[in-house]
Amino acid sequence: MRYIFGPVPSRRLGISLGVDLVPYKTCTFNCIYCQLERTTNQTLKRKEYIKAKDILKELKKELASWQTGKLAKQKFNYITLSGSGEPTLNAKIGEIISGIKKMTSIPVAVLTNGSLLYRRAVRDSLKKADLVIPSLDAATAKTFKKINRPIKTLKVEKIIKGLVDFKKEYQGKIWLEVMLIKRVNDKKEEIEKLKKAIAEIKPDRVQLNTVARPPCEKFARALSNRGLERIKNLLGPPTEVIIDFERRALPEKMKDLKKGIITMLKRRPATVKDLADGLGVHRNEVLKYLALLEKEKEIRLLSYKGKRYYQVK
Repeated sequence: MRYIFGPVPSRRLGISLGVDLVPYKTCTFNCIYCQLERTTNQTLKRKEYIKAKDILKELKKELASWQTGKLAKQKFNYITLSGSGEPTLNAKIGEIISGIKKMTSIPVAVLTNGSLLYRRAVRDSLKKADLVIPSLDAATAKTFKKINRPIKTLKVEKIIKGLVDFKKEYQGKIWLEVMLIKRVNDKKEEIEKLKKAIAEIKPDRVQLNTVARPPCEKFARALSNRGLERIKNLLGPPTEVIIDFERRALPEKMKDLKKGIITMLKRRPATVKDLADGLGVHRNEVLKYLALLEKEKEIRLLSYKGKRYYQVK
């Protein structure tokens, strides 16, 4: 599969089948916490980066493979449009959502940084999705620039206005994600400004997250559970802290991927790219299972000459 990846365990969405709509690291932001390293193609240009017909053809084939034999027992909670860049940059995202809806009854979720929702065409293209999860990491210009490092013409005020307008027009659920970084956007004055913006947006949920995997920049550090709870209390309802993925029995296809990662790392340390290329799977898939293996204390992360490697303990 070139554009479809998973299934992957998600802290928010359960078992999710991912869909990549843009080439690797094509985004409007260059976030300091990104697990996929720095943005290589930072742009505001919307176009059909990957053809809608190719994505839908591949998804149809992948869904068919889960309908026979042992795989038929696996149930997906969502088909998630996310991947390794900003999905709303694909000008055909609305057509893709409509195509998925004709193909399956599995709900469609869109993970977006929310940077293009000030454009009516982008808002309209997401209307058939069941769930949209935009992000808003700061409500002040200075902190927004420090964390998200956007294209210069993108202003946080414009993004907040886009989120407000989208909530008024959209009939599905909106869960607003806030990525919290220690000593960057966790100060009381920052949270107060964020609370004001959230009150204007009126999302169905506000989900607090923090750095869970090796970030793009070393100074992007995670908040403690206590810090997350403090901010949850400051923001008030409907704020929640995203909990870790609840462990459950994994189907054979997912067990094989975990086994494959361990087998490769027993031979020698490897980067995410090494593992993805060696196993023939998407980077996002590898990252999810690396996080699980780290939590289970089966592997550890090390740095060498500026690169991040994983090895078995």
